[in-house]
Amino acid sequence: MIVLLNSKNIRLRKMENQDIEKYHQWRNDLEVMETTSPMLDVYSLEETRNFATNVILNGSSSRSYIIELKEEKVPIGVTSLINIDTKNRNAECVIDIGEKKYWGKGYGTEAFKLLIDYAFLELNLHRLSLRVFSLNEKAEHIYTKLGFVKEGVIRESLYRHGQWHDIINMGILKKDYMKSNNRL
Repeated sequence: MIVLLNSKNIRLRKMENQDIEKYHQWRNDLEVMETTSPMLDVYSLEETRNFATNVILNGSSSRSYIIELKEEKVPIGVTSLINIDTKNRNAECVIDIGEKKYWGKGYGTEAFKLLIDYAFLELNLHRLSLRVFSLNEKAEHIYTKLGFVKEGVIRESLYRHGQWHDIINMGILKKDYMKSNNRL
C-alpha cells in the first residue's frame, strides 16, 4: 500500500487492484453518483474493472486515491486529479464519498484539502478546476469555502428527478490558495 498523504482523520493512498470491487459498489450506487456523475448508469464488474485498470490505475493524465479513515483503515471514497495538463500545469479535481454513513462528517473536505495541497505543493500545478451540479448546494458551499470561484455556468445541462439543473464550473489558482487559510 502506497500512502500518499495524511491528515488528522484520513489518509490518501494510491488506488490498487484490490480496491476495484469496493469502487464498483460506489460506482453502482445511484444515490452516491447522482450528485457527481452526469451519466447515471449501472456497470458490470468487468466494465468497472476495465475502466479502473485503463483510466484510474494506468492512465497517464490522471491520479486517483482512495480516501481511507486512518484509525479504522476503512476506505470511504475516492478522489482524483484528472485531465492533468503538465505543460500548462492544470488539472480537474473530483471526489466521491462512496460510504454514505460518512457523509456530512467533514471527511470529504479534509480529503479535498489534502488533494489540493498535493496538487499545488508537490505537483506544482498552477490551476485546479472542478464541476459541481447546482443541485449539490452543500458541495458548492464547501468548494467556495476552500477558495474555488465560480467561473461559468452550463445552464440546464443536467436532468435529475424530472428537473433541469446547471453544471457550475469552478476554479482556483495556486497563488490564491497559498494566501488562504485553507491549507492543512
